[in-house]
Amino acid sequence: MADIDDDEELRQAIALSLAEQKTDRKSTKDRNQSRQIPTRHVDVVDLLSDDDSQRPQKQPTTGPSYSLTSGQSSLLGLNRKEMEEERLARKRKASISPPPLRKVAKLSTSVAALAKPLSPVLLTAPTVTPLQFPKGTVKRTWALGHPRDEDIKIEEVLQRADLTLAVLSSFQWDVEWLLRKINAVGTKVVFVMQAKDLATKHQYERETASMPNLRLCFPNMDGQINCMHSKLMLLAHPSYLRIVVPTANLVPYDWGENGVMENMVFLIDLPRLTDGQQVLPQDTTFFGRELIHFVRAMGLQEDVIRSVHNFDFSATDGLAFVHTIGGAHGGDAESWRRTGYCGLGRSVKELGLGTDGPLEVDFVTSSIGSLNSDFIRMLYLAATGDDGLTEYKWRAGKQTATKVTRTVGQPNTALQEQTIASINKGFRIYFPTHDTVVNSKGGAACGGTICFQGKWFSAATFPRRLLRDCKSERKGMLMHNKILFVRAKEAAVAEAGSGTGAWAYVGSANCSESAWGKLVEDRTSKAPKLNCRNWESGVLLPHARLQAQDSSPGYPNSITGLDIFKGLVPVPMQYPGEEYGSRRPWFYSGH
Repeated sequence: MADIDDDEELRQAIALSLAEQKTDRKSTKDRNQSRQIPTRHVDVVDLLSDDDSQRPQKQPTTGPSYSLTSGQSSLLGLNRKEMEEERLARKRKASISPPPLRKVAKLSTSVAALAKPLSPVLLTAPTVTPLQFPKGTVKRTWALGHPRDEDIKIEEVLQRADLTLAVLSSFQWDVEWLLRKINAVGTKVVFVMQAKDLATKHQYERETASMPNLRLCFPNMDGQINCMHSKLMLLAHPSYLRIVVPTANLVPYDWGENGVMENMVFLIDLPRLTDGQQVLPQDTTFFGRELIHFVRAMGLQEDVIRSVHNFDFSATDGLAFVHTIGGAHGGDAESWRRTGYCGLGRSVKELGLGTDGPLEVDFVTSSIGSLNSDFIRMLYLAATGDDGLTEYKWRAGKQTATKVTRTVGQPNTALQEQTIASINKGFRIYFPTHDTVVNSKGGAACGGTICFQGKWFSAATFPRRLLRDCKSERKGMLMHNKILFVRAKEAAVAEAGSGTGAWAYVGSANCSESAWGKLVEDRTSKAPKLNCRNWESGVLLPHARLQAQDSSPGYPNSITGLDIFKGLVPVPMQYPGEEYGSRRPWFYSGH
């Protein structure tokens, strides 16, 4: 108990230190308002936008690549050495006896100590606990002031009471807030973070060296890679592994604590195998193979990766883990086919969801890049199960064949025309108008993580006709969601006749080339190469999986629109969305 009490005093010292830092700032009223502005939160590591093209241009510097807010100069926004000294001084005043020694570590613990294997915490004898989400589910994030309905809180996701290992990824971080949500004494933690240069890595390692249960993982950020945007969580408990794929960052406003922003969360609980068994990598599911491929590419420690094989992935059969791995992927076609929008198309085909017919596509996004018809065609064709080569050859002026009748070498104009017509009739992008953000519960001050630039919207090549106003079903809420709802135009008939059905994607990838990549010709080899500027992760959920769980015969012919997704993925926005007309989108830059 002494260790726990001592840790609580350290947390109180953190809170006191933060309070003292704010005494020379604005009035209480102004501070309360500032807490509602995501890009100005005092404890948040914030890069503003996941699209490198949307970031404000700055002069080159030799310092860290993070843009730290409100004068924050460190990862935690705290001076832990000074806080520890203050805590010990207060304790000496309160008692004539010396403070108890902390058993977890000394403050001088080196970074090398963080490299000790974490696997022992995953090998403890399991306590049998009923699985909460054995088949997987998608829930909204809880929102303060709104009735609870298909939602979940961050505390309910983490389940700190018996959490042994937490691998946490995020684009934005409020570390001091996050550490209050887990048991820092009993839980091993890995933060997967962005650090563009060695100076930033070393800074974060120094600042966390006194935290023996914490390790850091820095995915490759070389060259064109600009953003570690994945939000994947791996949460190990004694008897199960919880895999979490949210659209939310690890900050309080993304998890509804000020009641102005909503997100989505996919969760699935996988039981631990008995008697120390492990699943061989080649024997796991398609979902499991891609998950392992992604976390290994990120640089997650091998002992943690090996421990994932201690769990039964059978329940993920019929799901796909969809990812974007930052960097250039060329050479072997298998390299570029399994990630980015090419990987999305591969996943659609792998799950038997490919189709030659027209689709209805609704994309809910919180950030829009510099879009043009090429990007929309890439994404649309991926939704049909295409691996990216069809649009690549169109764009390169090369000739290809249709999937059915044409021979190689003949121009495939018919498929191009069909694709363009299907996009014009059935592709919608949900993004809030300026008025929707201004009139939201939090107002314009809370639109800082909803990103779009006026120059992209004004470009002649931008597909404005596809935009729809994004209004939440929870009145006054803004959205940080990234969801694809896809179904065939004649969904019920198609599903019954050919196995083609509806599916949804939930994850971190926004509607931008940075998030999904672009297939280009390698200048040297002249072979296709996929360029990806972000790290992203998501899950593809087929509607057929919902039918299997509910033993329903299919969705009725009378159901159109998005009602078919009820029970699979909550539809967060008002549908059908209003066309923009003369209104303009919300621009985070204010113009």
